[in-house]
Amino acid sequence: MNFSFDILEDKVEFFQATDLKELERKINDQIEVNKAIMLSVHHVSHAMHVDSDGKPLFTAVAHFKAKK
Repeated sequence: MNFSFDILEDKVEFFQATDLKELERKINDQIEVNKAIMLSVHHVSHAMHVDSDGKPLFTAVAHFKAKK
């Protein structure tokens, strides 16, 4: 059995939550996980949408890149 290890250089993750604090917590938790595999935050983009019931939905995209 052969094992091959490739370095992960880029990773994009998507997040959603019903409030901004929860969204921030999810992103921060994932930042800590990605530090273990030597990825750091390159860019974060976020948006807010209001559904037909008037409830907000917060979304974010985080781009992680390998530390050089």
